This record gives sequence, structure tokens and C-alpha cells, in this order.
Amino acid sequence: MSKPPVLVTGGAGYIGSHAVLALHDAGWPVVVVDNLSNGTREAVPDAVPLIEADIGDAAAMETILQEQGVAAIMHFAGSIVVPESVTDPHFYYRNNTVATHALVGAALKQGVRHLLFSSTAATYGAPETVPIDEDTPTRPINPYGWSKLMSEQMLRDCAAAYDVNFGALRYFNVAGADPKGRSGQVGKGATHLLKVACEAAVGKRTHVDVFGTDYPTPDGTCIRDYIHVADLANAHVLALEALIAEPKDSFTLNCGYGRGTSVLEMLDALDRVNGTPVKRVMGPRRAGDPPQLVAANRRLVERLGWQPRFADTDVIIESALSWERRLYQKEAATCA
Repeated sequence: MSKPPVLVTGGAGYIGSHAVLALHDAGWPVVVVDNLSNGTREAVPDAVPLIEADIGDAAAMETILQEQGVAAIMHFAGSIVVPESVTDPHFYYRNNTVATHALVGAALKQGVRHLLFSSTAATYGAPETVPIDEDTPTRPINPYGWSKLMSEQMLRDCAAAYDVNFGALRYFNVAGADPKGRSGQVGKGATHLLKVACEAAVGKRTHVDVFGTDYPTPDGTCIRDYIHVADLANAHVLALEALIAEPKDSFTLNCGYGRGTSVLEMLDALDRVNGTPVKRVMGPRRAGDPPQLVAANRRLVERLGWQPRFADTDVIIESALSWERRLYQKEAATCA
């Protein structure tokens, strides 16, 4: 039985491009929509069509869905920087929640029945206990988390009212790069710890800022559950298959390894893998950052049969560092 076309919004960005690779590798017909505000054309394989459009343009999205014969949507497009959401919440609600509303409306009009949503552990806020399972109360502490939680609720209500189902995958901290070197994190003004640290390791930055050393954690820095982007991309393929196989069922699943690593522990690991220490500058807490976010991933494993392949911290760092070195060499050659 042939596989139906899948539309990937934000497929030229970091996580979206890895999902595109995973889908393409698994034989799915893929179409990418991206406005290229953060993504790059180079992140999309030549064999995959890239349509430059904004998902908030409902009329344009209806046309694309109809012309491409799309049967399912993987929705990654949006803004993800927590401190930025605190300083510019109106933009986040428009770019995340309102744009998702337009996309879902276009999908409903065109009869797209399967919606897979890129959500976040920020929906949990600062939970009192870890690891966090899907029944943990959702109490976001920043507009980014609220913008995603509102979109989840919209999908939940639409699935109850219409002939659609959805999957919401709540990511913990995504890191690393494609093991084959085909994609990685490119965007300017990176805020993700490992991306910033790797830029410092190759000489693109002078140091790494550590935001807060007084959290209630063993070493005073934030603890996060880092998941390799390739393992996360594989979870999306499995989730898509589950949505199509069981069109009456919807689900919300945590995506993480179930282990926490502090900022200082991650930087120590990078120094070890890199062979040279990266300068650290200690500073005050950053707005909107909870002390600990660690996933309980039992439902992901049981529901989708997901088995991570790149969970070792050194493997995550090696892939990210290799990608950053490649970018640095490419930029140096361009400037030469």
C-alpha cells in the first residue's frame, strides 16, 4: 500500500529538517512549507519540494494542501526562544497559536485527517516533581509554553468535534545533528546550550554564558533532559504511522530519555569530547527558565515502540560538534 503525501511545516528548520530526512529515508512522499525566517533551503533535500509560504496564510495553505494531495501534516513552524517570548509575548501568540489556528482551519477545509504537532515540555512550567509524566499538571511559566499549550487544546477540541486525529509530542531539550552530516542547527542567534557551546568550541564565540548558578539542583545550574534530534525525528515517523493506523485515536507524548543533565555537566562533557575547555561566564538566571525538566517517557516507548539509538551524551555532543566544525569550515571557505 502506497504512503500518502505528508506536509512538513517548518521543514527547513532544525528539528523539521531532521523529520524530513527521516520521512524521506522511510519512503514517505514529503512536501515542505517554510517561510525561511529561521530555516535554510540547504536543509531540505533536493528531492523534496520546498514551498516558501507562511502557515498563517490560510488561503495559501488551502491551495497547497489541495494541490499536493496532502493526507497528513507535521507541524514544526513557530518560534521557540523562551526569553524572547517573555519580552515579546504578542508575537509568540500570533506566530505560534494564531498561525496554528489558520493551519488547522485550512486542514479541516481540505479534509486532512492527521495532524502531528511539535509541542514542548514548557507546557509543564516548573513542576514540583521529576521525572514528568503526561499527567503532570500543565502550568506554563512563560508565553512560549502557553502558546503551545493553547495550540494543543485547540487540536484536542477539534479532534473531538471533527473527523481528525492528532498527536502532540512534547519535546524536552533537543540537541545534536544528523549522524550522516546532512543537517544540523543553523539559525542565527542560537540560545540552545549545546549549539552555543559548540560555536564557542570552534572559535565562533569567545565563551558560553551560564544563566544561573543558584537553582535548587546539585550544582546550582538548570537540569535538562537532552534528546538527540535523530531519535526525535524517528519518533515523529512512528507517531505518524500510529495516527494513520488508528484514525480515531489521538495522543500526547513526552519525548526525552528520562535522565537529567545539568548545564555544568553538559559543558564538562563537551570539554572532554572536544579535548579543549570552553570558557564559561557565570551570570544571573534567565527569565522563564524552570530549574528541572526531565521526561518520563514510558508512554512514548509503549505507545509507539520507540527505541532510541543515539542516547549516549558523548554521541549527542560529537554529532553537534562535527556539524559545527563543518559549518565553520564552510563559512571560512566562503570568506577566503
